[in-house]
Amino acid sequence: MKFQIYCILICFTLASCKDHNTATIITDFCSNIHRDDSFTLSTALEDVAPLMEDKTGVYVLEDGSGSMVARAWLTEYAEKTIDIQYFIFSTDNIGLIACDYLVRAADRGVKVRILVDDIMVDAEIEDILTFNSHENISVKIYNPGINLGKNIFQKIGKLSTDFKGANQRMHNKTFIVDNKVVITGGRNIANEYFDYDHEYNFRDRDILLLGKEAKNVKSSFEMFWNSELSQDVTTIIKSDTEKVYSETTFDKLHEYACNPENFWPQVRERIENLPETFNNIKNSKDFVWLDDVHFISDLPGKNDEAYNLSAGGLSTDALIDLVKKAETSIDIQTPYLITSDLSRSLFKKAVDRGVSVRILTNSLASTDNVEAFSSYQTDRKKLLETGVRIFEFRPDAEERSNIMTGELQEKLDYKPTFGLHAKSMVIDNKTTVIGTFNLDPRSANLNTECIVIVDSEKISKGVLKGMEIEFKPENSWETTLDFNPDSEVSNYKRLKTWTRKILPKAIL
Repeated sequence: MKFQIYCILICFTLASCKDHNTATIITDFCSNIHRDDSFTLSTALEDVAPLMEDKTGVYVLEDGSGSMVARAWLTEYAEKTIDIQYFIFSTDNIGLIACDYLVRAADRGVKVRILVDDIMVDAEIEDILTFNSHENISVKIYNPGINLGKNIFQKIGKLSTDFKGANQRMHNKTFIVDNKVVITGGRNIANEYFDYDHEYNFRDRDILLLGKEAKNVKSSFEMFWNSELSQDVTTIIKSDTEKVYSETTFDKLHEYACNPENFWPQVRERIENLPETFNNIKNSKDFVWLDDVHFISDLPGKNDEAYNLSAGGLSTDALIDLVKKAETSIDIQTPYLITSDLSRSLFKKAVDRGVSVRILTNSLASTDNVEAFSSYQTDRKKLLETGVRIFEFRPDAEERSNIMTGELQEKLDYKPTFGLHAKSMVIDNKTTVIGTFNLDPRSANLNTECIVIVDSEKISKGVLKGMEIEFKPENSWETTLDFNPDSEVSNYKRLKTWTRKILPKAIL
């Protein structure tokens, strides 16, 4: 989890666009760049519709730009519904443009529902209400009471009287279009998750699902949407005046999103060409139709009745089962690596029975979360003593040139720092897990998480190909009992990390 407070939801400077510079106002600013009404998502899926009844199509979205373009194109050609569930939905460049696409979908009658976690909301209240005023857009907040609409004293009161409840967050990330197509995985909606930030980006991974298993993802979304923990934004925020939608409500948002300085023409061209790209995906060797793909999500209010901070959940149980059954190898990518006696014991038993275990996580130099790193640092030696090999991601990884969005590379004369955010596991070279689960106590016991388990040697081979590159010395350091790369950072960051050791591991 990223503890830096990100503005999350929607707010896009809606009526005022006050935090974003706009270029010369163009009267018909998006007339030539949006959808062709003769083409729909059903048209794109027509040739595979019979397969979608009983099978699930699977495609791994490795690069940020491709994952962003896929979301934009699906939003552009959605016909009935778009259901979105995220932990972070920032109001930076990517977030504003995503919201522009959602408003345009709503304008043509698509029902848009957005569920976000309360703790990361740092948006203007009036802007959230304005977004929600659209007749086809509904916004709900998960587990409110710690942030949105609360003053500092109310927040402190919540933390002091209901510490566990305040720390139970929704970390699920799902994007569901017409109940047919799903994107889920590690990415939140913000510049750095799609390789568009000019200073710091994440190496991340999503997975696209078509057909059968999309129904289970939708069922999970409905469970969260209808949970008593998910409240309509209008019941949380009290406003003096009711927000009334008009045809000009989102003009400033559209102007921003259609400005070539904010959304580059070459990216729009990629979106326009995606029908051809989508066909190429369906026909590629990396796209697989499978009988059994398993989407697993924790329940809303995970461990709500348990008064300890280590009660587990459905996603935790599924991952423990996979580790126990591993026969030859376990390869893991996790941005935050905080182990417990239980997890170290599981890995030790796997190593003892001949399983090779490798974990790639962030180094102190690449991490965005020194709180989590401080706890990992404390137990790093214990984990190494189990026989697990640990690799720590380099902020100057050579692989940046291949991962980083091409459009950004053209614009900058330097390469931003990269950190790891992918949450993936490959077991025995044949079973792949992609999802939101970090290897830490928060994901295991507090946050609701979701994962996709794919039994396919072809999918595993593709994911492992990327992992193997990132295990190489030019992309990561191998940490041993005799060496770690902590000295690669400034004394200040090391001191900052040391001071965080007072924080309880259970909430990190």
